[in-house]
Amino acid sequence: MSLDTGAQITDLTVNDHACLTFGESEELADLTAAFVRDGLAAGSRVVWLSDTPQEAEVELSRRGLGAAAVPAGPPGDGTAGAGARPIAVVDCQEGLMAGRAFEVERAVGWLREEVAVAQRKGYRGLRVALDMAWALRPVDGIEQLPVFEREIAAMVGELAQRTACGPGSNAEATAALSVLCQYDRERFDPVTLASVTPFHAHSVAAATYHDDELLRICRQYAPPGIRIAGQIDVQAQEALALALSEAIRVDGDITVNMAELTFIDVSTTRMILDAARSIAHPRRVILECHPAIESRFVILGATDLPNVDVSRR
Repeated sequence: MSLDTGAQITDLTVNDHACLTFGESEELADLTAAFVRDGLAAGSRVVWLSDTPQEAEVELSRRGLGAAAVPAGPPGDGTAGAGARPIAVVDCQEGLMAGRAFEVERAVGWLREEVAVAQRKGYRGLRVALDMAWALRPVDGIEQLPVFEREIAAMVGELAQRTACGPGSNAEATAALSVLCQYDRERFDPVTLASVTPFHAHSVAAATYHDDELLRICRQYAPPGIRIAGQIDVQAQEALALALSEAIRVDGDITVNMAELTFIDVSTTRMILDAARSIAHPRRVILECHPAIESRFVILGATDLPNVDVSRR
């Protein structure tokens, strides 16, 4: 399989099998939320198989994508019943594990059943986000992880062939399948990552503008904008300027997520506010601030700008 290493999370579509590598929980939540959002917009059912389902629900809800915020049933269809909501967060233990053991047959069977549910209830497809954190625990059968990834690739390919036949063919009608496999690049060893990566069509990560031991600046996908974590000063202004300019070119509101930023100097604060001033009504700029830096934006007049919202996180 030819691996596309330049894909963004927003590039993924039907019949995709992608490997997402992430470095922190906020990055995982952001990229997954974008995957969920785009799947719902396309009329697909979306399932996030998470090692921490309650936390996953909170992160989706914070972005307006929680199960309670999404209407039941596919667009224009009133037939969806229990268990067929367009979005679901499932515990890894429920979907993949048999007791304390991992079984490929059980996991593949669970995935096929989810495809069947999406098909029966009239969804255009199924998107599944698979958090692989469970594989970091001492689980019996973990050596089958590459086999599982191979089986997923085969299933995606099989369903792609069926859907490609189109209406009027003799092929069995089925929902398209896209799977996003999520690996923490800080916790999974290089050998494991190398063993599973070749089974994916795409390798996905956040677009990053600066990344070292003190500072990380990357694109944020849901809601759109940028995320800044660590400590930032004038030395990183070139990377910040690029990140802000690319965010401004996107339609709609922009979020500058600084929930994990603990220091910012005056000149960099002014750069962010100047970028906010350049955005015309009705677009808005949402500044999500760590408590340590919120006052700096207030002192420099952020709350006086009509299109800027300052919130503490």
